Amino acid sequence: MLHAETQETLHKRPAVPRRTGADGHGMAASEAVPADREFDWSSADFDRVQKLIYQRAGISLNDGKHAMVYSRLSRRLRETGYRSFREYLSWLESHDGDEWQEFINALTTNLTSFFREGHHFEILHEHLQSKSKGQRWNIWCSAASTGEEPYSIVMTAMEALGSTGAFHLTASDIDSKVLATASRGVYKLENMKGVAPEKLRRFFFRGKGANSGMVRVKPELQAAVDFLQVNLIEDGWPFREPFDIVFCRNVMIYFDAPTQRGVLERIHRNMKPGGMLFVGHSENFNDSRDLFTLRGKTVYERR
Repeated sequence: MLHAETQETLHKRPAVPRRTGADGHGMAASEAVPADREFDWSSADFDRVQKLIYQRAGISLNDGKHAMVYSRLSRRLRETGYRSFREYLSWLESHDGDEWQEFINALTTNLTSFFREGHHFEILHEHLQSKSKGQRWNIWCSAASTGEEPYSIVMTAMEALGSTGAFHLTASDIDSKVLATASRGVYKLENMKGVAPEKLRRFFFRGKGANSGMVRVKPELQAAVDFLQVNLIEDGWPFREPFDIVFCRNVMIYFDAPTQRGVLERIHRNMKPGGMLFVGHSENFNDSRDLFTLRGKTVYERR
């Protein structure tokens, strides 16, 4: 799940009814907006947001996130025409539709880069070379964000397995906007510092003219990845075959302990025995030793 906020969206804006009240602004004259804020914002509004994002995405917002939530959801109020959080949240609670996805997109945080936590890709390279060359690897990146992590996995796999290596990567995220960016595979050259020059030459096209300063992943990388939307806290993940390798990095930190356990159990069910699970540098799952055994720095083996 992890947010460059410069991406464009490939889908249409949701059809959310615009609201106006007796004063033409969706609120009574007595509900004046404070001078220092565009919209009314109360602890009750924040509590409602906490409950809704937990129910829909399993994300536990701590009480110190008031400013972040106000800033991000204010954009949704401007887009939909609502003049108070109370009315916007009431509309969400009584309807299903595309705006729920926009709500989730606004509150998910996507911080990522190419070859982030580099030791994982060294371990991945070695692990891919440790098995017989005839094996077909099934890999899942469960927090694809804007694509840097899944493309880093693909580059590592191609270098480790060679031209005859067989693997496939499924890359998912709950955020539809970052998946659109990931599938395009276009990035600023200045954000490619984690990519070695030889990898940049082999796996990316450099933009020219109006596209100078940009790079685009080559078709061979894009062809090795299927991008799809998956909510980790929901049952019924759309996978047909178990995975040999799963990357689930810096996602669990947004979940409380019961939600973490539920997600780990689902991952366990969708992995082959002995499969490798890569997690974030601040994540520790020693309480789930019945599911996974620690095999290295933030690397676990499926029991």
